[in-house]
Amino acid sequence: MSSAKPKTFETSLEELERIVRELEQGELSLEKSLELFEQGVKLSRDCQERLNQAERRIEILMRDNQGRATVRPFDPERESNGDDDK
Repeated sequence: MSSAKPKTFETSLEELERIVRELEQGELSLEKSLELFEQGVKLSRDCQERLNQAERRIEILMRDNQGRATVRPFDPERESNGDDDK
């Protein structure tokens, strides 16, 4: 197991899922379980922070020309056609 912090959200999430599977099996010693739990908490916090950063970036990108945040429902048709409100 690597002690280096995974570089992407996806690798962090994959590692977190692996840890959860190992813990759910219940075949680990207490020390190993605690070690994995600590790693899982760190990964979970890292993933949450990355999601928060992505949300903030999206909010910035979704501002109108006066700098106010705009909210609109997601429309897959409009998104795939490249239409926007600019």
